[in-house]
Amino acid sequence: MDAEADHSLEALGLAVAPRDHPLLYPGAWPARSGLLEGDRFLPLDLLVHEDRVPVVAVGSNACPGQLRRKMDESGIASPIPMVRVRVTGIDVGVSAHVSRLGYVSASPVEAPGAARELFVTWLDAAQLAVIDASEGVPLRYGNFRRAWLQEPEVRIELEDGTPLPGAYIYVNRRGVLRNGSGAPRGHPGQRALITELLVGSARLRELFGVTPEEFCTRARADAELCERGTRVFAEEKLVTVSGLERYVADR
Repeated sequence: MDAEADHSLEALGLAVAPRDHPLLYPGAWPARSGLLEGDRFLPLDLLVHEDRVPVVAVGSNACPGQLRRKMDESGIASPIPMVRVRVTGIDVGVSAHVSRLGYVSASPVEAPGAARELFVTWLDAAQLAVIDASEGVPLRYGNFRRAWLQEPEVRIELEDGTPLPGAYIYVNRRGVLRNGSGAPRGHPGQRALITELLVGSARLRELFGVTPEEFCTRARADAELCERGTRVFAEEKLVTVSGLERYVADR
């Protein structure tokens, strides 16, 4: 295998986009920092990102295959630095909406003292506009709003321990799903999550079937069905706040 093939998304197991295979959400994340350039994930030697903004990814935006698909659909070929970071004060919860792409996505939740290994993508203006659009940010009733997080509430550290002054993150405007105690539930992976949701709700089974495969197929075929499923979350009191709403400038 030549050096070019060594860095291909396919060779690295990073090529599959969850929007094509929803049960694989959030998709494969890289093992280390790198530069997403076309269909390759290259070593990242420098952390100088002028005219770019840092955005923390908690779900499929940390999957190179998903990012590449989003950029390809908008005709953007510029590279994206993806930097592995340690984030304290944030955990990964479950968005309180059913995505038209066939999955129930991840969403950040406030978690004082908790630490997670996540990724920061450094986006230029055109790339940021694509990600904003994919998260529904420009729309009044879109699912997510972009928020700026910074110390002391949230600490974001590079692999060498250097702290970032802050970063953007996408907060779900509908809230997040809760666990039995009322606190935000963690995201266990798509197949396990959908299985748990269907077992716990007769109304969701009526809408989406009894298996994760049925759920994904029906959701991808019907935007109105996704909206009905989202309403079931709220009506069955499965939703709580993420704790990050106060950081959203335009709520």
